[in-house]
Amino acid sequence: MVNASCSLQKTWNAYFQRIAKDNPAAARETVKAIYDGCRVLKDFPRSGRLGRMEGRRELVFSPYIAVYQVKGRAVEISRIYHGAQDWP
Repeated sequence: MVNASCSLQKTWNAYFQRIAKDNPAAARETVKAIYDGCRVLKDFPRSGRLGRMEGRRELVFSPYIAVYQVKGRAVEISRIYHGAQDWP
């Protein structure tokens, strides 16, 4: 199971809106690529690289990075951020 918080969904929407101002098709493709990539975590939860924070992993969708952790049989996506952001 892959879980995403409400705040994460708001973040996705904000990225979509920002990109859609200039290129609606690119916005749809970007959000779809991130969504589809995160769905893969259901079957391959350790497919991302080791994260910058202990216990976290990162899945890269250049320039975006999904931060997640594996909790038993579930994957919890805690954040998606732009690679240019200073995080953590």
